[in-house]
Amino acid sequence: MPFDRVSLGQAAGILQRAASERRRCFLSTPNLNFAVACLDDAAFRHSVIQSDLSIADGMPLVWIARALGLPIKERVAGSSLFQALREQRMENGQAPLRVYFFGGPPGVAQAADEKLNATPSGLRSVGYASPGFGSIEEMSPPQALAHINDSRADFLVVALGAKKGQAWIQHNLVQLRAPVVSHLGAVVNFVAGTVSRAPRWAQKTGLEWLWRIKEEPKLWRRYFDDGMALLRLLATRVLPCIWESRRHRPAAALLDEAEIRCRLDGGDCELLFSGALGQANLARLRPVLAQAAQGDAPLVLDCTRLQYIDSAALAQLMLLYGDCVRRGRPWAIINASASLRRQITLHCADYLLQARA
Repeated sequence: MPFDRVSLGQAAGILQRAASERRRCFLSTPNLNFAVACLDDAAFRHSVIQSDLSIADGMPLVWIARALGLPIKERVAGSSLFQALREQRMENGQAPLRVYFFGGPPGVAQAADEKLNATPSGLRSVGYASPGFGSIEEMSPPQALAHINDSRADFLVVALGAKKGQAWIQHNLVQLRAPVVSHLGAVVNFVAGTVSRAPRWAQKTGLEWLWRIKEEPKLWRRYFDDGMALLRLLATRVLPCIWESRRHRPAAALLDEAEIRCRLDGGDCELLFSGALGQANLARLRPVLAQAAQGDAPLVLDCTRLQYIDSAALAQLMLLYGDCVRRGRPWAIINASASLRRQITLHCADYLLQARA
């Protein structure tokens, strides 16, 4: 999955600007559970790739990033982001952002609405709904969407469970008028007071999961399964990836002299790469990918002469891939060497190697 390298304050600023400009910002908050689920669930993974802001909401993800040398230095939890918006706007004397709560256990959204409005803050609830249980379509009747839109909410907080919540947002995003939309399942419970959040020391040391199990014992199975999946990832992906990246670190010349070109060829939009793609030449890569994203022709990435790709460049390809999936545009990576395919696979991005017609 791609992540945005932002701090808590920067993420809060992005959401505030999006709300004030009425500009769409679909926020995803991937944690370890997201990462594990995205390995096998393409639709869920696409919802993260296609979001406008993706933050690392989990200390295991931050630890893995540090081990791999990735520039994600800070956990940005969705609940911390919500709290930051409450405090920052209050301190700055700004008008409260209008929040709508959708989902949660019966009665919890109403309790969150009442608790949020009981004391002045930078957020104010303008409505809530508890759709109960059912399919995405059953939870998306026109009157429910009209109620959300009529509230003129700046920030729609969805709480339906991670997979269903992301799917509900994607299913209805075009019809929703709230500029900021996110699935923040735990936030509704925290605001309502039905579940207390872990103390700061537990959040920073990666022990929040123990606190969550204390508060919600039914979560133990999820955390156990995610923990076992994390161990498998460490053994089969993270540690080998660290070894490969240190063993095959590209020479500066490969990055400096890399070919990054877009051309039309026989009805296809072809991206030609050579040398090495990485953080050092992202400034050259981004505009070429933006050019490739403009068309509708099948997209072909020719990697015949590409020797190395790092996580920063892969994240850019993920974003382009997500745009192709959203638009139903054919995608294919061709002529990738065994070494390059292994680099992509170790980053859990092997889905990029699968052609889409």
